[in-house]
Amino acid sequence: MEPTPTAPARPGVARPGSMADDEDAAQAPAFKALTREEAQALRQKEPPLNPWRVVAWQLGVGGVAALLAALVTGRQEVGWSLLYGAITVVVPGALMARGMTSPLSRMSPGAGAVSFMSWEMVKIAVSVAMLMLAPRLVPHLSWLALLAGLVLCMKVYWVALLWRGTKKD
Repeated sequence: MEPTPTAPARPGVARPGSMADDEDAAQAPAFKALTREEAQALRQKEPPLNPWRVVAWQLGVGGVAALLAALVTGRQEVGWSLLYGAITVVVPGALMARGMTSPLSRMSPGAGAVSFMSWEMVKIAVSVAMLMLAPRLVPHLSWLALLAGLVLCMKVYWVALLWRGTKKD
């Protein structure tokens, strides 16, 4: 017996209780909780990313890029601006790493979620404050170089995810 439609049919949208829902449920993989041994094997295969390593890489990439920018352009203010952009990513990232690696943030899943949200707000506030102070702190500020430093150091997160170390068997 076919269920009676309660709402007009729209192309590409399945109604609750329709055959499309039954087909999706049949194709969806069943959720399987991991055993302790399976979870340990997964952690060994995919180790967690150390936030301090990411912060160190961001600082290194920002420093090298600032030095290269100053050398290529022949203008120190471009190098200082790029370095300040990098520091505008590194300092809030270090604060976030410190907050997220503290014992308080690992007490429970709820505490971890609240800690993450709180430290993310701190990170954003510090970033905005540093950007607002940039014209006062960096003489002859080049906003384009500062933006380049920001973007470059933010992209280190993606590179770190790609290059994170895995244990070899």
